[in-house]
Amino acid sequence: MLDPIKKYLPVLLIVAILGMTFPAKFGLIEDPITPHIFMTVGTYLGLGFYAEHGAVITGVLELIAVILLLIPVTRPYGAVMAMGLMAGAIFFHLFSPLGIVVEVPMGDGRMEALPDLFIMAVIAFLSAAYLTYSHRDRLPVPGIQDSAGDDGGTV
Repeated sequence: MLDPIKKYLPVLLIVAILGMTFPAKFGLIEDPITPHIFMTVGTYLGLGFYAEHGAVITGVLELIAVILLLIPVTRPYGAVMAMGLMAGAIFFHLFSPLGIVVEVPMGDGRMEALPDLFIMAVIAFLSAAYLTYSHRDRLPVPGIQDSAGDDGGTV
């Protein structure tokens, strides 16, 4: 019973965490949180296009990661991609004005503190790291020979 949990729970966690933000990132729902996050990070980076288009760019990359995670053959690549995306999210929570507890201006003029965004990024990162480690034998690593004796070098 534990094996299916170890096999599928990390995938489900990542898919749920990334998937629940798709409607906001693609502008399908009114959401003050997503524009605030990408405006804060885009301003911090000094990249106006990221403030304006970062949500869609990130959403597309996360969608690709989710699709790769759902296909067993490509799961290791989706895990690596999700780990990289969540490492970026964690980085900006820790080292930008975004902060661990995101203060979001709501439509009615009040501010709402949201610590769960950082927590979800950490959970998704740890799940992706676990999957990457679990599937490490299926990821090509330069300089390490596989069972056929090919060291990945070129002729």
